[in-house]
Parts: sequence; C-alpha cells; structure tokens
Amino acid sequence: MKKSLRERLAILSDAAKYDASCASSGTVKRDSAGSGGLGSTEGSGICHAYAPDGRCISLLKILLTNFCIYDCAYCINRSSSNVERARFTPEEVVWLTLEFYRRNYIEGLFLSSGIIRSSDHTMEEMVRIVRELRVTHGFRGYIHLKSIPEASPHLIEEAGLYADRLSLNIELPTDSGISRFAPEKKPASIRRSMGDLRLKIEAAEEPTLQTKRRKRFVPAGQSTQMIVGADGANDATILSTSGRLYSSYGLKRVYYSAFSPIPDSSKNLPLIKPPLMREHRLYQADWLYRFYGFGIDEITSTQQGGMLDLNLDPKLAWALGHRGDFPVDVNRADREKLLRVPGLGTKTVKAILAERRQRRLRLEDLSRLGVSIRKVQAFVTAEGWTAHRLVDRPDLRAMFEPQPEQLSLL
Repeated sequence: MKKSLRERLAILSDAAKYDASCASSGTVKRDSAGSGGLGSTEGSGICHAYAPDGRCISLLKILLTNFCIYDCAYCINRSSSNVERARFTPEEVVWLTLEFYRRNYIEGLFLSSGIIRSSDHTMEEMVRIVRELRVTHGFRGYIHLKSIPEASPHLIEEAGLYADRLSLNIELPTDSGISRFAPEKKPASIRRSMGDLRLKIEAAEEPTLQTKRRKRFVPAGQSTQMIVGADGANDATILSTSGRLYSSYGLKRVYYSAFSPIPDSSKNLPLIKPPLMREHRLYQADWLYRFYGFGIDEITSTQQGGMLDLNLDPKLAWALGHRGDFPVDVNRADREKLLRVPGLGTKTVKAILAERRQRRLRLEDLSRLGVSIRKVQAFVTAEGWTAHRLVDRPDLRAMFEPQPEQLSLL
C-alpha cells in the first residue's frame, strides 16, 4: 500500500538525521522584499534552533529517498539494511519546502538522498528540485545540497548555480576504511570532484571583464562529512585528514558524525557507539586548528593513542599539559598567546587588545567581558592578580574535570 505524504515525511526526515549539517553561514544576503520572490537569507546564518545533541534543526532536512543501490556498511540506508523505505517525487519536495516556509517552520532546505538507479539520475532529480525552487517559485531562502561525487560534473556545476552550499562527502578518514566498508565508492573520485568544485568556486569569485560582477555560484562554499568511529581511526588521524581537506579543497566546514551501529549489521563493525562527546570534542579541536593557530599534532598530543580527552575541552587539556607556557599576562601578551588561554575566545581576545590600550586590565575586567573567571584564573596574570601558585597545583586538573554523578537505581 502506498504511503501517505505524512508517513513518507516521517521516514525520510528521520533518515536524514545521519547527515550532519549546521549553519548557513557564509552565504550572500538575499531578500525577497520587492522582488516578488519568496524567503530570505542573510550572510550571518539562519540557524536559530538546535537539537539536544547540538545539530542544527532550522532547515527542512530530508532525503529525496532512502532507497540506495550502494551497500556501505556504516549506513543505515544501505541496500541490505532492513529499514522501511520511502521516496518523494521532486514536486513533493518543492511543495513541502514552500509550505513549511509559509508556515514559518523553516528558513531553508537541506536535501540529501540515497542513490537510485544511478548517480546521474539521482543528481538530476535533486538539481530539478533546487532549480524549480529558485526559478519557478523565486525561493530565496538557504539551500544546502548533498551532492553525489560520482555524478557528471555538469550536473554538480548546475547544482552550484542554485544551492548556497554543496557537500561532497569524504565518508571515512582513510582510504583503507572506505575500501573496506564502502567498496563501491572511490576516494580518488571523491577528491577529484571536490577539487573540480573548488576550481569552479574560485573561478566564480573572479569578476567578469564585461560586468565586473562575480557569478553567483555556491556562495557559502563546499563542505564534507566524515563518519567517526566506524573504521577505528583515532582522533589524530581524523583531524589530520580534515586538515588536508581544508588546505587542498578550500572547504568551509568538515562535519563529524558519530557512527551508530546498525542492528542487523554483519559487516564486523564496532559494536559500541562512540559517545556524542567525542564528536563534540572533534568539533572543538577543528575550531582550534582553523581559528586559534593550533597545530593538529599539538591538539592530539595530550593523551596516548592519538585520542582527545573526553573529560576536558582540547584547549584546556593542552594548557594543563603545557603549564610552563602559563600564566599569560593579559596586559602584555600578543594575540597568539592570548588565544591559547583556556576560556578566552577570539572575540574576547579582540576586546582585551582594544581595552588594554586605554588602561591596565584587572581580573574583574575579564569577568565584565564575559570570561569565566573560574576557567581563566589559573592561566593568566592581570593587574592585582598572579596565578603562579595556582597553575602549579598538582590537583589543577581535578578542578576542571566533571564531578562524578550518582547513578539512579530506578
């Protein structure tokens, strides 16, 4: 019996939760006011709501279908998986997006899909959806499209004319992992598609000779997703792979997705689900690498085995392992040293550098800037404050570790 639209929406929105996505940051500002279109988006991002595990839920996030001809061992929608299947038509996805937007439930669309018939056939249908939204209905909201690396380059290029961001998933951190658990996917092909997309994005950023205007093409750039915990790769390997992807393909974001074992799996995958905390720590480490000047080897050197500390955020774990670099004088240290102080973010460091030109800062001034004094006081000196005795305390780590919780017996 054919499933209703509501039933298919329940299946395909639940199936989409395994695709990691977040903010629409980095796209261009568009507004339908006065244009006769529908929707708007701003360069600062539209993500205002988050799920309890930290994933953004502000977009209509669905699969076109969870049927798939591939049998990737880590994927809940693999061809041999015993899951309930469903499929939308392109017209239904367009209608759902417009109706959800009109009801103020969403501000954009996140669309992915299993592979049906072939990569090109699936990509053609996804391109048709975004083209209809943009051209026929004048939809100006945010669109994130999960592209298919094996699809024809001209289809990916056309998708880039309508989507704000395209994702080409690297899948796993190592080529050997992909060969073992997703043998139908080719790492070289994925990287080639990512490289081609980068060249097209860079070409579009150059103004034309005739109009001096830039071409609108994937204004929010490209991203990728990496499954964490399926192939046993440690955090150092995962972050090293991310570093290469950022530098080689100009990615805006690498998304990490904690692997959830499939109940009927017979592929010899790990049986223990990695905690979401590991995923969270990887995002924090990724942030330190991109915006705080940390090397990946520095971030992952605090524990044996190349794993991040699950009990402490990576910057704090690094600081505790490098106490000789502290305390840092907030009135004299340069920006790079201040960025390594636990509890000081990029905006706070900018504010510190501005305010100390006018006067010497005290510890309470940091509190006024929104800094957690409990977190920062062991690692800084300020006017009227020294942390030399505090930073040398043998129990300093215990001051920051989460307190043990009494488990309920009920």
